[in-house]
Amino acid sequence: MAVLAAVFAALAALLLLLHLLIEQLTYLRKKGPLPGPTMVLPFLGTAIPMVRSPTNYWRDLAISASPNGVSANYLVGRFILFIRSTDLSHKILTNVRPDAFQVIGHPFGKKLFGDHNLIYMFGDPHKSLRRRISLNFSPSALSTYQSLQLSIIRRHLDMWLRLPQPLSLRLLCRDMNLETSQSVFVGPYLTTQSRKTFAKDYNLFNQGLMALPVDLPGFAFRKARLSVGRLVDTLSVCVSDSKRKMGSSSDAEPTCLVDFWTKSDPDADPAEVAGHPFDFLFAAQDASTSSLLWAVALLESHPEVLRRVREEVDRVSGGGGRDGCLTAEEMRGLKYTEAVAREVLRYRPPATMVPHVALDEFELMEGYRVPKGTIVFPSLFESCFQGFTDPDRFDPDRFGEGRHEDRVYRTHFLTFGAGPHQCAGQRYAVNHLVLFITTFVSTVDFKRHWTDGCDEIMYNPTIVPRDGCTVYLSPRV
Repeated sequence: MAVLAAVFAALAALLLLLHLLIEQLTYLRKKGPLPGPTMVLPFLGTAIPMVRSPTNYWRDLAISASPNGVSANYLVGRFILFIRSTDLSHKILTNVRPDAFQVIGHPFGKKLFGDHNLIYMFGDPHKSLRRRISLNFSPSALSTYQSLQLSIIRRHLDMWLRLPQPLSLRLLCRDMNLETSQSVFVGPYLTTQSRKTFAKDYNLFNQGLMALPVDLPGFAFRKARLSVGRLVDTLSVCVSDSKRKMGSSSDAEPTCLVDFWTKSDPDADPAEVAGHPFDFLFAAQDASTSSLLWAVALLESHPEVLRRVREEVDRVSGGGGRDGCLTAEEMRGLKYTEAVAREVLRYRPPATMVPHVALDEFELMEGYRVPKGTIVFPSLFESCFQGFTDPDRFDPDRFGEGRHEDRVYRTHFLTFGAGPHQCAGQRYAVNHLVLFITTFVSTVDFKRHWTDGCDEIMYNPTIVPRDGCTVYLSPRV
């Protein structure tokens, strides 16, 4: 019996070694001539350093990709490519189709977001849905949202001024953005209790995004997956309530995004529509929190830029930025402030990468074909630091009259992506950042609480200052 057990143990060890050998050889075959590690940890690959320090991990992959714009690696049983080259990134972003690439948003996104999410759509159904979505970000809709955004920003700034100083803005901005997103997207249809439950579930979702993809009870990834279902269920109720309101009278005026949606498409299925506001919430919540924090950090460290913004706001709005009232015409007059907002988004793009999966073999460049099943990471962050004049410098004037680098180097400004899945709400995102900057610089004086490494990039899951942007605030006289 003991001999038989020893034989089985030896056979199991041999099969394990054979599996590990096949895993290494498969990785090397897929890697081909690309830069990347020659040996990888079985199954986990480079997951441990990625979880331990995402900033250093992605920076190392970018350095590895410097020679030819792409590098290879292995992450939790998946072969991955990191794309640094802008041209190669465009090649991926513009080839989202069944025989090339599919956006996944997260290496294990289908488990989190579901198979029928907007980001997984192709062709005519996707184009049709995009056209329907665009109606929710029309000038009329954006004007409706603006009054909600301003009132919430103003109220939260007043609250921040009453808190003990210094204070970290990360969670404060997150809470403000969550309320703004809820009010703009689903308006009055979320009850007070629903908002609390929504915030709790959304926090679980965020934690799961940064965790190892272990779909077992008690693990953060499982909690995140279950929270998505509850969030969409909550939003479905909101859509149903909106349909009843907008269908009750032809004179009913939309007060939020789902109202605009149900008014333009009264036959929309609430369960189907609900998944899309969730996508908008994800983008608006975490991406906007990132951009607001970097805006404060960069304005504080560039006093001349701050002075020019304040002069423009005072000149254009006549104090409107302070009392919370800005007209659409005044918004159009804030040209330098908008240039600052766009430079914040270029200098610190909130979502640094957009993961795609290769649905079929694809020729990326001469001498290399992306294997089917590869997870590809086009780096929006790296592209934003290519092409532009002195790209490592924070310089809002690059987007102003005379230079127009947003046009000259348009292919490198990938903050909102490119191709068929380019961000549909980018005008809303820029408006929100401009509104926040305008109100913030008009309402408060602020000074950074400087510590070593406070401005280092931290993934959470979008990028934020390591210290959460800790500042001293006081009312501006």
